[in-house]
Amino acid sequence: MRALKPTVFALSLLPAAWLFFAAATDALGPNPAEALIRGTGDWALRFLCITLAITPLRQATGWHTLARVRRMLGLFTWAYALLHALSYGWLDMGLLWADITRDIAKRPFITVGVFTFLGLCALAATSFNAAVRWLGAARWQALHRLVYLLAGTALLHFFWMRSAKHRTGEVAVYAVLIALLLLWRVVRWHRHRRSRPSKSVSF
Repeated sequence: MRALKPTVFALSLLPAAWLFFAAATDALGPNPAEALIRGTGDWALRFLCITLAITPLRQATGWHTLARVRRMLGLFTWAYALLHALSYGWLDMGLLWADITRDIAKRPFITVGVFTFLGLCALAATSFNAAVRWLGAARWQALHRLVYLLAGTALLHFFWMRSAKHRTGEVAVYAVLIALLLLWRVVRWHRHRRSRPSKSVSF
């Protein structure tokens, strides 16, 4: 299984490589800027779903080696979200910060997108072992459980983008997937809580 990490790393680079190749060869259609913005955003959401699926897959299959790529996939989620944000700020807004600030304040789906991106930045910045020691295990776990909130806000951002063009079918697929992953987590947490022996009270 030594090849797992480099294989996942190489596969995770393919969407970005394809997008940049398509941009360089004018293969992104009549609006390449929009295609890049949407493409990087779509892949950020896909990587987020894949990252959330690692633990359920590991628990269901017993293939514990999957845990070795979870952090990498989480960082790729952030990397594609970063490309999405940079594509929006540069290609759509021309890096005009006053216009970007007004757009964030004016359009709710941009506001939600920025909130989600900043949340992913916080998770990426604290994804390393040193952050666990610095924050403490309990606080680190509490922070990283916010990934489910960020999955919800990412889905809301995605829905607003798709609903403008009446393309909500893909949104429903992601919504069902994220709901199932969250349900799995809740059920596991509930079973774990019930299985713990109750503490006797002494006087």
